[in-house]
Amino acid sequence: MDLIQSYADESDEDEQQQENQEQKEEGQGQNPNSQSSSPDSSPPRLLPSKSSAPKVDDTMLAITIANTNLTLNKPIDPVQHLVSFNPTYDQLWAPMYGPAHPYAKDGIAQGMRNHKLGFVEDASIEPFLFDEQYNTFHKYGYAADPSGSAGNNYVGDLDTLQMNDGMSVYNIPQHEQKKRKIEKKKENQENDGDGEDVDMAEVENPATDTWLMKNRKSPWAGKKEGLQTELTEEQKKYAEEYAKKKGEERAGGGDKGEFVADKSTFHGKEERDYQGRSWIAPPKDAKATNDHCYIPKRLIHTWSGHTKGVSAIRFFPKYGHLILSAGMDTKVKIWDVFNSGKCMRTYMGHSKAVRDISFCNDGTKFLSAGYDKNIKYWDTETGKVISTFSTGKIPYVVKLNPDDDKQNILLAGMSDKKIVQWDMNTGQITQEYDQHLGAVNTITFVDNNRRFVTSSDDKSLRVWEFGIPVVIKYISEPHMHSMPSISVHPNTNWLAAQSLDNQILIYSTRERFQLNKKKRFAGHIVAGYACQVNFSPDGRFVMSGDGEASISSYKNGADSAADEAIVNAHLEFELI
Repeated sequence: MDLIQSYADESDEDEQQQENQEQKEEGQGQNPNSQSSSPDSSPPRLLPSKSSAPKVDDTMLAITIANTNLTLNKPIDPVQHLVSFNPTYDQLWAPMYGPAHPYAKDGIAQGMRNHKLGFVEDASIEPFLFDEQYNTFHKYGYAADPSGSAGNNYVGDLDTLQMNDGMSVYNIPQHEQKKRKIEKKKENQENDGDGEDVDMAEVENPATDTWLMKNRKSPWAGKKEGLQTELTEEQKKYAEEYAKKKGEERAGGGDKGEFVADKSTFHGKEERDYQGRSWIAPPKDAKATNDHCYIPKRLIHTWSGHTKGVSAIRFFPKYGHLILSAGMDTKVKIWDVFNSGKCMRTYMGHSKAVRDISFCNDGTKFLSAGYDKNIKYWDTETGKVISTFSTGKIPYVVKLNPDDDKQNILLAGMSDKKIVQWDMNTGQITQEYDQHLGAVNTITFVDNNRRFVTSSDDKSLRVWEFGIPVVIKYISEPHMHSMPSISVHPNTNWLAAQSLDNQILIYSTRERFQLNKKKRFAGHIVAGYACQVNFSPDGRFVMSGDGEASISSYKNGADSAADEAIVNAHLEFELI
């Protein structure tokens, strides 16, 4: 009721104001000369219309309409990626308003700049077409305009364009090329004919312009007259030496390592005895087999001669009356075991440390691999180098095929993850086994020499068929470590692998090449050292080097390290 009452009061006030306004207008419009109206007559009154609807505030509507009009008239931000309305043509092509961007150079934001001079739009023109028009413009003075209209597609010298019929530097017609050649030839002939009436003295004088016009080409151009047909004595000598050197390189498989003169020194009394036997012949009392072996108990002898560490030692095949040692002092030495115990011969042919050595089956020859990237095949008795092989990479292990009819086949594990096979008779590489992911450390023949096992720095074992560069068995487990030494048991049924996690693992050499989980030898320290491992000749013991200057001996067949014996010496022999 209060709201109705207030609404009624407001209506009365509006009526009162309207009446006062009407009276005022009537007083102004009345003629003063006219007579006053009758007091009984009353002025007409118009009653205002009443509305029961409440008064509505239209401020927000006015603001919305104003914003719409402002949007339609406001220019579009050039960096804006999304427009919420349909802009007009004038908005799209309107110039930019307002002050310069405080962080933009030349009015262009840094994010839009793709060139040091500003923003460059991508043009749909191939590089070849651009080069063609660029070179045509610089040669003839006109070029095609890709953005021109249909009636004017060229810019530059239009007269030359019409004369050349729109020809570019890349599409000169063939007849035009022939025409230019003929014109150039005529010009040369005219220049040659102009000098017929000149003084011959000037023609023969190289200091005059006439001689230069006659001899535009170099006097040394073309074939020389009086070419030398026979070589001098000095040239013949040089050619013979060069041919000899190339022949030696081909015979040696292309030696790519460092070259050092090969020489050998014999340290014994005489190379042959009174019966004519060589110094490498085994003594008469030496046995070819050992029926029963024992663990060494004391130090017997020390061989001294190397000035640096010894990287490998090999016993003479079958008899073991000689020991071959490879030293880090670049020398290979062979020592007597049965009699004097002295060094018998020193082989010097490597410029860097010797990595590995290997005897042939009868011991009359051996291989040496050095860090100078060379593999040398030596005669054990005379000390002469028979052949040299190299691939330009460091050989880490060398091995001859154990078959008697394949003693000319050499396998070498290289630092470039490959196993290279040579035929030493021809000096050519006959096969490459390339599957390892690291440097190859060992090569061991198994299964009657039909297969061989290799280990690598990639912590895996791979089994290969000899002569076929395809892996037939790949052994790699997450828990495996690198195996720098592998030895085969005398019965050829088992492999002993020196693992760098301080244990010796046993693998079967039968078809499946499985790990024997029930037999492993632990207790020695070899982590970080490439210590060797080997079986005794009768197969009863496993001998291993140790990182703590001792020899670990395990009885083959023991279930644990309880039967382990440690000899506190560097070896039964010690090489210094």
